[in-house]
Amino acid sequence: MGRNAQAYFVGGVSALGGFLFGFDTGLMSSILEMDYWKAYFGNPGSVGVGVITSLLTAGCFVGSLCAGYLADRFSRKRTIMVACVVFSLGASIQCGSRNRAMLIAGRFVAGLGVGVLSMTVPIYQSEIAPSHIRGRLVSLQQWAITWGLLVAFWIDYGCHFIKSNASWRIPIGIQIVPAAILFCSMVFMPFSPRWLIDHDRPDEAQKVLARLRAGGDMQDPEVVQELDDIKEAVRVERETAVRSYFELLRFPIRRRVALGVAIQALQQLTGINVIMYFAPSLFKQSGLSGDNASLLAQGVNGVINMLATIPAILFVDRWGRRVTLMIGSLGCAITYFVQAVATGATQNKIYEDDGSVNLQLPKGVSYLVIVMVYLFVISFAMSWGPIGWIYPSEIFPMHIRSKANSITTASNWLFNFVIGLVAPILMKRITWGLDLIFAIIMFAAIGIIYVFYPETKNRSLEDMEVIFTGSVWAHRDRKRVMEYDNAHVHSGASKEAASA
Repeated sequence: MGRNAQAYFVGGVSALGGFLFGFDTGLMSSILEMDYWKAYFGNPGSVGVGVITSLLTAGCFVGSLCAGYLADRFSRKRTIMVACVVFSLGASIQCGSRNRAMLIAGRFVAGLGVGVLSMTVPIYQSEIAPSHIRGRLVSLQQWAITWGLLVAFWIDYGCHFIKSNASWRIPIGIQIVPAAILFCSMVFMPFSPRWLIDHDRPDEAQKVLARLRAGGDMQDPEVVQELDDIKEAVRVERETAVRSYFELLRFPIRRRVALGVAIQALQQLTGINVIMYFAPSLFKQSGLSGDNASLLAQGVNGVINMLATIPAILFVDRWGRRVTLMIGSLGCAITYFVQAVATGATQNKIYEDDGSVNLQLPKGVSYLVIVMVYLFVISFAMSWGPIGWIYPSEIFPMHIRSKANSITTASNWLFNFVIGLVAPILMKRITWGLDLIFAIIMFAAIGIIYVFYPETKNRSLEDMEVIFTGSVWAHRDRKRVMEYDNAHVHSGASKEAASA
C-alpha cells in the first residue's frame, strides 16, 4: 500500500455503507422463507412479497435524490453520518414491527438511509483516492455489499433454527450494529479535499491531502501539485456552475448524465437482485428440497459473490472499465440463456398448496440451474458489481458531481424497485421466460458499452473533460484520446527537462 495506506483505510471505513445494503438484501432473501415470519405477517403472496422487498428500494430512490443537496451543503462526511442514523431508525422500526404496515414503513425509512449512502460513499471514495487506484478504492463499496450479503445469509441460516419470532427479529436488529460502527468511525475520517476547496478551505484541504498522500508532509510535491490541480478545476467549474438539476440536461453534461443513468440501470437489469432476494425461492423452484438445503445453497452463493469480487478490486484499474463490463455481460448472458433453455425444455410446472411453484425439473437440470446461478454471480461480481458504482462516481466535474450522481444513483434504485416489485410475479407466471429476458438485455449491453462508453481508467477526476468532449461514439473516439495522451506525456517530459 505504501503512500496510499491512509487512502485505503479511509475508503475501507466508508465502504461500510455498502455493507448495510448488502446485509439488508441478504437477510430479507432468507427471512422471506422463514415460517415464523410468514405466519406473523399473514403469509404474503407474490404481490405482498414484492411490495415488502421493494419498499426499501423506493426509500433508496428518494434518499439518493436528496443526497446530492446534502452532500454539497453539509459535506460528504456529515451526510454519511446522518444516513447511518436514519438507517438505524428504519431497522429499529422493522425489528419491532407489529404488523405488515409497520414493517413496510420501517423498510422505507431504512431505504432513505441506504439511498443516501449509496450515492455519497462512492463520491467520497473517488474524491479521496489517487487516480491510479480510484477504481480499486471505489470497488470496496461493492465488496462491502458482498460481505453484507454473506454475513446476513449465515446469520439467517443460524437464526432459522430458532422456533419463535426471534428467528427474524434478531437478524433485522443486528443491522444497527454496523450502522453504529460506521457513524462512530466517520467522526475520525477527513473531509473530502475537493469539497473543502469548493468551500474555500484550501489550508484544510492541503492537510487532508498530506495525510492521504504523504504521511502528513504538506510540502510533498505530489500534494502541492494535486492541490493546485483541484483549485484550478474548481475555479474553471465555477464559471459554468450548475445551480439546478435542469442544467444537467444541457450540453455537454447531458451525455455524461445519460451514460451514468444507463450504467446504473443496466447494473440492475442484470437481474442480480432477483438472484440475491429470491435465490432460496429459485433453488426450491428448481427442485432443491427443504428449507435447510435452499438456505445453505444461498449461503454458498454469498461466499462465491464475495470471493469473485476480489479480482475486480485488484485489477479493475489494469483491465479497464470497458473490457471488464463487456466480458462480464457476456458471462451473464450465457448463464441466463443456458438456464432458460434447460428449464424451458424440461419443466413440468405445478402449483403447490401454499401458492409456490415447483418446476419438477430432472435432477441433472436442477443441478445445472444452481451451477448457472453461481456462474452468473461470478460474472456479475467481477464486472457490473463494482464498475456500476465506479463509473458514475468518476466522470463528473466537482460542481455537479453530487447532483449528477444523485440522479444516476436514483436510476439504480428506480430499476431495483420495479424489478423487485414484478420479479416474484414473473417468476411464477413465466418462470424461464424471465431468464431469457435478462439474457437478451445482457447481450445488448455488450454493444452499448462498446459503442458509447469511453475508457476512464487511470484518469484524474480533473482530466475527464478531455475524455468526454469528443464524439459520443466512444469506439470511434479512441484515436483522439490517444493523441491527447501522447501530447500530454510529451508536454510533461518537456516541463521536467526545463525545470532540471
